[in-house]
Amino acid sequence: MSREAAPLAPHEFWQEVYPAGHFDPAPAGGFRQLYPAALPDGRQIALPIRVLPGDGSRAVASLILNQASFAVEDALAAPLAAMARAAAPEVIVAVPTLGLSLAANVARRLGHRRLVPLGTSRKFWYDEALSEPIASITTRQERRIYLDPRMLPLLDGRRAAVVDDVVSTGTSMAAVLGLLARAGVRPVAVAAAMLQGSGGPAHLDAAAGWRGPLLAATSSPRLARNASGGWEAERL
Repeated sequence: MSREAAPLAPHEFWQEVYPAGHFDPAPAGGFRQLYPAALPDGRQIALPIRVLPGDGSRAVASLILNQASFAVEDALAAPLAAMARAAAPEVIVAVPTLGLSLAANVARRLGHRRLVPLGTSRKFWYDEALSEPIASITTRQERRIYLDPRMLPLLDGRRAAVVDDVVSTGTSMAAVLGLLARAGVRPVAVAAAMLQGSGGPAHLDAAAGWRGPLLAATSSPRLARNASGGWEAERL
């Protein structure tokens, strides 16, 4: 029987893969502490609700993959690899930092020997022309993302898929696509553990002429505070 769970300690989120229906997907009064993200097979992952900066009326369900259990990462990577396989990628491009472990997991499941990691730390041999400014909804701090010039031969003429942890507004991924376009790469797919809200696809549609599929193992809506003090899907 589905239910709203007893409160979880901060370190207990994204640690368990719960059976389908373990959490109520539409609790009376709205969500309180957690949002139950559903996997393609119906199983659920408990994500903490994070209030966004501002007036406290909006929030998101948070997924921090480098804090997740290996079981949860595997539960996200398996369906993502299955979906990505249809695009027949020959190389996986990993978006730092939280997308790195997921991308490695997906690449291994596809039988790849290695991947191409992007970076946010500028090494002295990097070329500034192979970089783009990037910011996320959670950090609000602009930085740059780089493609190591030594990785270019691994991408030349090959079908590439990009893997990240979360696509939210889509602006960060659009920057990644812009960076890859500079290198002459147009990915065959973008894959993320979670699609957060509905803004991502629109941004990606306009990014560097990219029209590939956007794949996600799970999704969560943007959340708005309701009259009873709980959280519900934001009405657009």
